[in-house]
Amino acid sequence: MQNNAPNFEVLRMAPENTNSVLVTRGADAVIFDPWGRADAWDELLAARKLNLRAIYSTHGHPDHISAAPELATTHNVPWFLNARDNALLGWGAELLEYFGLPAIDASAARANDLPAGEFEILPGVWMHAIAAPGHSAGGMMFHFPDFKVLIAGDTIFADSVGRCDLPGGDMCALRATIARLHEMNLPDDTFVVFGHGMNSTIEMLKQENPYFGVAECGHGHCCHGGGCGEHKCCKD
Repeated sequence: MQNNAPNFEVLRMAPENTNSVLVTRGADAVIFDPWGRADAWDELLAARKLNLRAIYSTHGHPDHISAAPELATTHNVPWFLNARDNALLGWGAELLEYFGLPAIDASAARANDLPAGEFEILPGVWMHAIAAPGHSAGGMMFHFPDFKVLIAGDTIFADSVGRCDLPGGDMCALRATIARLHEMNLPDDTFVVFGHGMNSTIEMLKQENPYFGVAECGHGHCCHGGGCGEHKCCKD
């Protein structure tokens, strides 16, 4: 890893539920999947004397964007979300209410489209944005090859995959996404940050996740531990 390498920090902001990632280099910062309250993030950034430069979301479910609209407005920075998930903005208010968080005003939430491609998120910090439909239509993963980090969102977990029974979910697309990830042949020591739960590595995914590398859909059994139940995975 080069000198002055960026710092990747997994944060579980209150109320603890989602893994957010704070990437910093010097005094500059980028947040991935800002969960919780925007004012809590404001306090953290101020305490560390960090300048927020941008916000990125792996997908548009409320537990991955709850603080994004307000943070983007307050700090006058861009918030990036794949446009296919714009339809999810404002959806899932019940989840936010359960955690005591305010609903997202879909009419006020303004995200910039995030296509697949290579982007410099901070000076010298390059990210590959990878299209990852399945858990949602506009799901994305973020790979930092120079630093061996993958932010996977809810696409895959240590021993399971993301749910496919929510709006925009498609198990066939999810399996294809995971197969493409497997085919990327990332180094075994790549650090993988999931949207929830403990983090892992590519090596551990190979050893512990029965879905990693499997492209077939498997009718009637959509998500291991994901709650799909009787949802039909594939269209005939």
